[in-house]
Amino acid sequence: MPGFYFQREARTPNSECYTVIEEATPVGRLDIHYASPVVHATLVVSESITQEGIQDLVEMIDEDLIDAVGIEREELIVHVHQGRDLGVYSQNDWPRGNGSPEEGA
Repeated sequence: MPGFYFQREARTPNSECYTVIEEATPVGRLDIHYASPVVHATLVVSESITQEGIQDLVEMIDEDLIDAVGIEREELIVHVHQGRDLGVYSQNDWPRGNGSPEEGA
């Protein structure tokens, strides 16, 4: 089984976001939204992650993250997206002048 783990980046009363790490390398992003009685999650992983790896991650999300916080839920819905990372944008990183984040993508 691959050596995946989650590093929490932010937490609010109703959501959390994590960086997905495999063997010390960031390979994805996870956002969890607690919308009782359903928990919605968006998992974005790099192109290198196999279908088996994705299934392992979904199981880890359910067992290690959702169950660990003790949230009573009727259902966990995980939306999975796979692709390549184009970068992280914030207002402070945007080019000055006529530039916008979309121009860098």
